Amino acid sequence: MEVLRPTLIRIGGRIYRKNNIRQQTYPNEEEEDFCAGPGDPTDEPCDAFMVEETERGFQCTVEVPSLLYKYIIGKKGETRKRLETETRTSISIPKPGMEGQIVITGQQRSGVISARTRIDVLVESFRKKQPFTHFLSFALNQPAIQEKFLQFKEEVLEKCSKDHGVNSSLFQNPAKLHLTIGTLVLLSEQETRKACELLQRSKEDFIDKTVGGKSLTVEVAGLEYMNDDPAMIDVLYAKVHMKDGSDKLQLIADRLVEQFVTSGLMMKEWDRVKLHATIMNTLFRKDTNVEQQNNATTGKSSFKERETFDGRNILKVSSNWTL
Repeated sequence: MEVLRPTLIRIGGRIYRKNNIRQQTYPNEEEEDFCAGPGDPTDEPCDAFMVEETERGFQCTVEVPSLLYKYIIGKKGETRKRLETETRTSISIPKPGMEGQIVITGQQRSGVISARTRIDVLVESFRKKQPFTHFLSFALNQPAIQEKFLQFKEEVLEKCSKDHGVNSSLFQNPAKLHLTIGTLVLLSEQETRKACELLQRSKEDFIDKTVGGKSLTVEVAGLEYMNDDPAMIDVLYAKVHMKDGSDKLQLIADRLVEQFVTSGLMMKEWDRVKLHATIMNTLFRKDTNVEQQNNATTGKSSFKERETFDGRNILKVSSNWTL
């Protein structure tokens, strides 16, 4: 990381820089330190969360999935102890496996704000390292589309199976064809419910108004690949656009992402959603020889490390392909 270009983390409309300071670490435990910036949140009024004044000082609560408690506690409780010492607060965390609120109390409002901010940054950082659990998508699994997809698969395997890396395991499951809007890391039932409620509100607030009570006719036509070399492809996808030439589908997708990012349930990666339907992906690749060997010895299957495939002939024979 360059000193003049530190890693920035956006939380609740505010931006924090991640310090490049390495402190003592422990085996099998990840630990990071953060500093708010620009400026110190203890010197600013807090408008991102509620700090309540009590008879004993000040108090603030924060909802954190139980899977992330360990990052706030740290090895042998060191992270929590350091936070409490440096912010002069007391941090109460539910027992592992129990969902609930983390409660921060302290004599000084500024200390409570500082502790809350640092916990938010820790949680946000380690949430990014979790594999996604859910994703938003538009389904493309209608029978007619599945049939055309299977015809495409049959043609590719007939004409291009001798090309490097091409085999049947690369193809998407017809029942799972979809347009991905964005991925989510939902680590508790509460977060899942929040996502469902937000999706329902989005339908009522802008999706229904955008479509105007009519069905959107989408055309899936033409193939494209994610990387720069057609001889070394990881993902082959079908391009998607509105048949009437409008941008309604794009507007809905972009607005959905905006809503989920604002709610904290999704990380923003791009300015606009890339509407596409993945049809071949090297992450699906299956090494049947290894699988047979493992099934015979352990009863478990194994997958080969990611390997690109040569898609030049596929692009030629399927240049006018549509779903």
